[in-house]
Amino acid sequence: MVADQHIQVLLAMLSATLLFCALWLLMLRPDTVLHLDRGVAPVAALIEDDPAPVILADAAGAVQHANAEARRAFPLSEAPTLVAALSETFANPDRILHEMVIDAQMNGAVVRRTPRHEDSMRISVHRTGAAQFLWRFDIDTAGVGPQGKCDETALPTLEVGPDDAVLGLNPAAYALLGADVRSLEDVITTGSHRSGETCLIPTPEGPVDCLVIEREGGAGQRVIHLVPHARKVERGAEDWAFFEEMPVALLKLGRDGMIRQSNRPARDLLGIDVTRDLAFGDALEGLGRSIKDWIDDAASERGTVHAEFLRVRRDDREVFVQVTLNRAMEDGETVLIAVMNDATELKSLEAQFVQSQKMQAIGQLAGGVAHDFNNLLTAITGHCDLLLLRHDQGDPDYADLMQINQNANRAAALVSQLLAYSRKQTLRPQLVDLRETLADLTHLLNRLVGEKVSLGLSHDPALSSIRADKRQLEQVIMNLVVNARDAMPKGGEIRVQTENVTLTEPLRRDRAVVAPGRYVSVKIIDDGIGIAPDKAQKVFEPFFTTKRAGEGTGLGLSTAYGIVKQSGGFIFFDSVPQEGTVFQLLFPAHAPLENAGAAKTGDAVSAGPVSGVVLLVEDEAPVRAFAGRALRMRGYTVLEAESAEDALEFLEDPETHVDIFVTDVVMPGLDGPGWVQQALKARPGARVVFMSGYAEETFSEVQARIPNSVFLPKPFSLKELTDTVQRQTG
Repeated sequence: MVADQHIQVLLAMLSATLLFCALWLLMLRPDTVLHLDRGVAPVAALIEDDPAPVILADAAGAVQHANAEARRAFPLSEAPTLVAALSETFANPDRILHEMVIDAQMNGAVVRRTPRHEDSMRISVHRTGAAQFLWRFDIDTAGVGPQGKCDETALPTLEVGPDDAVLGLNPAAYALLGADVRSLEDVITTGSHRSGETCLIPTPEGPVDCLVIEREGGAGQRVIHLVPHARKVERGAEDWAFFEEMPVALLKLGRDGMIRQSNRPARDLLGIDVTRDLAFGDALEGLGRSIKDWIDDAASERGTVHAEFLRVRRDDREVFVQVTLNRAMEDGETVLIAVMNDATELKSLEAQFVQSQKMQAIGQLAGGVAHDFNNLLTAITGHCDLLLLRHDQGDPDYADLMQINQNANRAAALVSQLLAYSRKQTLRPQLVDLRETLADLTHLLNRLVGEKVSLGLSHDPALSSIRADKRQLEQVIMNLVVNARDAMPKGGEIRVQTENVTLTEPLRRDRAVVAPGRYVSVKIIDDGIGIAPDKAQKVFEPFFTTKRAGEGTGLGLSTAYGIVKQSGGFIFFDSVPQEGTVFQLLFPAHAPLENAGAAKTGDAVSAGPVSGVVLLVEDEAPVRAFAGRALRMRGYTVLEAESAEDALEFLEDPETHVDIFVTDVVMPGLDGPGWVQQALKARPGARVVFMSGYAEETFSEVQARIPNSVFLPKPFSLKELTDTVQRQTG
């Protein structure tokens, strides 16, 4: 009992002694504790959202703060030191960490990559105070990390938002700036820094001269690299050694435009190994004015904008860069620092946007031209057909009439090509057996390729059918074969191969995605001169041609592209200069219809006389005159109206009997579908034939709501008109 009392007294005395010592230390060194709190709290706020594990520790490895990712990655709740936290990660962390602390004390920062079981860890440590170290742990990281945070580099790096707020710092920046980010934001906001020059950056040890290198980031952000302890005005050649270490593409230029120095990222971007004795204008192009004048303006500070988009002169691929010029001084001479950013993806998006605008503009132009032009062609071919009915082949005028008819058809085909590129031509899809189609085309294709070029065909014996407009498909194949012939001026062989293709997973090519399924492939292969890489992106553009003036319209491939896309297919090509080109068409496969032949026979129209009343509505007088005469000759009674309003006046008399409406779609005032919908309320049994020089797709949704209606595209022949009306009246 007495012993227990002695133990209790001793414990009480020990507790009091420890408490007294703690209070004495707090009173004696309050500045130390408060300084630690002031040093840890701001850094803790900065590193908390870092995507990599970051730990603030003292020289002995005691953890002062760890961010959320570090608390998740390491057992810090059980191990308050770095050695204990990393004991499960490394076999001997004590030695590794001790060596890195010593190096960081001497050099300020050190980076080491340490192998593990299946990967490696990149460990960086930066001295942030006399006895304070910032540790960062990355597993196989490179470049910019998640969420836009700047990656750890040897140079202090900051990411700045559009409002000049600092969004992210790398560990080297933490080490240089400490927690004084607000004063740094003041420097950036006041604009006292300029890319390529030096400015005073506030640090815990006082202002430090830093060379500022700035480049554009995404979404209006900027990435700023700081090179500490750079001299403010004069900079000798030996002081430009930082170039090679910078993660940004940099060139040093003289006022004469010669490249004096470059770093590895810049040489990689330009696709060259050495820039010595190379002029800036020999490496890049596309400014629109003299590059030497542009460089001289920047060196003389004439104007305010010195950033331009240029194209790199390289043969392997197309590369665009954004170049920003900044002045600097070297031995009393003005030089320029060119900061280059890869803008290829941006220019690609811009090109796609321009292409879509160009396509839309051509589509609108083609549609407008087609409407008026097709009305004229309808009148020409129609009246020509009327004359041919009165002239047989022995008549002296027969040959002239046939010439008029054939040239009118050629004009219609030219308009159809423009509509095909804009995907606004009207297709008549049907099930097509490519073997039969190519067999029918063989004679014509052999004549097209000439004597120096041979044509070979090979087919899959079990080739599936496709659904396409046969006439347009023939046009595509002829265009591709003609291009292959022109690519072999010395002769050679063109091979046309068809086969069934089954995709088990999506095929991604040229910004297109082909869904899994069954397809029919058509390849046109030549051994010609091929397509240069810098021309490959333009081959499907309208009016683009590599042929000499007068040898091509530039519409062949653009027409093929539009027809294939409108048919639900895909077109790709592979080309090697001086070795040849392969164009591949992919169409969804269809099972053949067993009664296709019977259906075709049932569609035949008898040539005998018929009867019925037709209300013909057409605002173009020549077209109305031809259509009226053609229908009367077939045996119909025709009522003519030049507008929708006149047609509705005819129908106000209930005694007026009409079997079928034949009407233009686009007319001044009320359009065709509009007046027909009104007329069908009182005459629901009437049939309808819509005529238009525009494509059917432009009003197909409206037509779908009108029962018993069909579409007849302009220009049409006399037989096409009368057969269509006869099928409708049945």
